[in-house]
This record gives sequence, C-alpha cells and structure tokens, in this order.
Amino acid sequence: MKGVFQLHKHGTTFTKEVVAGLTSFFSIVYIIAVNAKILEDAGIPLEAGIIATILSSFIGCLLVAFMANVPLIIVPGMGINALFTYTIVGSMGLHYTVALAAVVLSGILFVIVAFTKLSTIISDAIPISLKESISVGIGVFIAFIGLHKSGIVVGNETNFVALGDIASPIVLASFINLVITLFLFLKKVPGHFLISIILGTIVAYLFGLVQFSSMDSGFISFHEYKDVFFSADYSSMLSTPFLIACFSFVLVLIFENIGLVHAQVNGMLKAPEKNKKSLEAVSLSTVVCGLFGTSPSVSTVETAAGISAGGRTGLTAVVTGFLFLLSLFFMPFIKLVPEVAIAPILIIIGAMMLGNIVHIDFSDFTEVFPAFLVIIMIPLTYSIVDGIAFGFIAYPLLKIFTKKYKQLSIPLCTIALLFLAYFILIA
Repeated sequence: MKGVFQLHKHGTTFTKEVVAGLTSFFSIVYIIAVNAKILEDAGIPLEAGIIATILSSFIGCLLVAFMANVPLIIVPGMGINALFTYTIVGSMGLHYTVALAAVVLSGILFVIVAFTKLSTIISDAIPISLKESISVGIGVFIAFIGLHKSGIVVGNETNFVALGDIASPIVLASFINLVITLFLFLKKVPGHFLISIILGTIVAYLFGLVQFSSMDSGFISFHEYKDVFFSADYSSMLSTPFLIACFSFVLVLIFENIGLVHAQVNGMLKAPEKNKKSLEAVSLSTVVCGLFGTSPSVSTVETAAGISAGGRTGLTAVVTGFLFLLSLFFMPFIKLVPEVAIAPILIIIGAMMLGNIVHIDFSDFTEVFPAFLVIIMIPLTYSIVDGIAFGFIAYPLLKIFTKKYKQLSIPLCTIALLFLAYFILIA
C-alpha cells in the first residue's frame, strides 16, 4: 500500500490514511439510507436501492483511489438524486429503467467531457451566477422535500401548501429529530448524520412509527436487486424527454463535479496536477451508477472530513470504499430507517447548499434575475430541469436588452436555445 499510494511522498502514514478513511465513511454513511429512500420514490425497491448505493459507492471510491490517488468520497449525490426521482421520473414521467439508461448515456457524455478539454470550455462559458444558483435552487428543493416528508409542510387546495398537523406523531417526531440533528451538526460531532439517523429511528419507534419486530432475519438478499441491476432501458433514447433527461444530467454533473473536485483537489489538497484524473474517475463512476441501478455519483462535500483528518492519498478512499461494502451486512437495520429520521438531514443539507448564494453578484440585475428564476422556479415547478431552463433562457435576453453582448458566449447561447426548444416541444 505504501508503494502503490506513495504514502511517504505525500507526507502521510498508513495509520493516518486508515483513520481518515474511517472519518470519511462515518461522515457520509447516511447517504445509504437517504439515497435509497429517494430512489424508492422513483419506484426502485428500497432493498435494491440500498444495494445499488453501496456497490456504486464502493466502485466509485476505488476508481478515484487508483486512477487519481486522492482521498475523495464518490457516492450517489444529493440533489442529483432528487433530479432523477422527482423531475426525470416524477415530472417527466420516465420509468426508472429509462431514467437509468439516461444516467448511463449522460455518464458516457460526461466521460467524453472529462477526458477532453470540453470540461474547461463548458465551465468557462457558464457565468458564476447561474452555476451557483443551480446549487442554491437544488438546496431549496431538497429542503422542501424534507419538509414534505416530515409532514411539517403539506399540500393544500386553497393555499397550495400549508403547515401540517403539528400534533400528529409524524410531525412531532420530525421536530424532535430536527432538533437532535441540528445539535449534533452544530457541535460538529463526528458522524453526526449517522448518529441522528440512529436516534431518529429510536424516536420514531417511541411514537409508534417503527416496528423493530418486523426487521428481516436475513442480512443480505439480492432478490429485488436482480431486477434493477443492469436494467437500463434504452428503447426510448431517441425521444425528446429522454434527450432532455440526458442533457439535464450532464449539465448538473459537469457543473457540480468541476466545482467540487477543484475545491477539494486544488484547494484542500494543493494538488492541481491530480484535478483532471479525479474528474475522469468521477465521470466513469457515473456510468457505473446507471448500470448498478442508482442516480449519478459526485465527489461529495464530506470529503473535507477525511482530508481534515489527515487523508492525502487514495488509500483513504479505499478504506472508505470497503467500509461501504461491509455495510451490506447491516441492511436490515438500514431498511428500518423511517422518513422522519431522514427528513431533518434533507432540510439541513438544503440549508448548507444555500451558502452558495454569496457568490452571486447582487449589484448587477442582469446576473441576479436569471439566478433568481433558477432558485425560485426549481422548487415551485417541482422540476430542476424547468428551473434551470428559465434562468438560462433569461440570461442572454437580459444581456441583449442591456447591450452587454460581450458577456455572452456561443456555448451559453446554444444551451439557452436548447432549453427554449425544450419548452416549445413540450408545449
């Protein structure tokens, strides 16, 4: 291991890397339950979603470890799993097998972008205000989903949405779990989200929302997963909704991963020479996700936990990956986790993503208004694609109105025209 990952050269030790891998795992292990619950809303059986999340995370961590030798955590990402479930499957009406095919195809396109100079060209073409507004809008969307799952916010025929029944067991349990999760998060307790899921499940049990007696006796069963593994359906790949789904995935994957990888590899590790290889590894892991039956992967923000604990090489990612694989033996416990234990995490993650709003230039209305449209339209239309489309179409229009032509680029205008064509087609 010392030779493969060049521990001495990177100023680290075997022990430090293992500790960093443990830290990384416990900071991100919540994704197994959270991602599986979101995939379940798309029609993927819970057990299959758990297995798909675990296996794709394992492969993703190994890819980035051996291809780039960096301590990144590669797992199905928050935000893009909401795009998969609530927009591509929910709003656009694609079956989850067709959506998985879109993940595979978008992953291949992402691979082409990552392995060429296209990643730089596309990234440079999109203004910061639109990039950051996508993250903020998805954050608000995730928080809204969390509030809905907790019962705190419910549908209402008169006001569209309203406050739920605060005396109901679900809402009371959600409030208690939110307080617990906030306390652990703000106190920076290691593994805070994992601990909150465990305590949240216990709270739900006390309110009669979980029955431990119904827990499966078997530990690992691939019965449901065999229908999801390599189930991607490519029969609709020439249809407009499928092409829009691919375009949406590619757009989010490129922007999110370029930003995350740059911040982690260039910023935290101070290793810009590893940036391209890291992006290439993430792009390949996306294809794996589609084949294994889950939404696309990203380099997560929790990577910072492992780096802060001393992780400097791919050995950290290897340790994290194998811990994911071991978590298969705890599947019965993961399946017990109720939505009231997941909802607080969604709300807090949404709040964390809101921080990107500070990078938007509020002194220029031609930057603010398109960003505002993205942020507000993603949750209000319940569609990440539609929200992004409004912002990207508005941006060049406002620049033309104010004669700021030099701030526009051919790639940006092309993307805007594609989104306009999308609205015309669905109309």
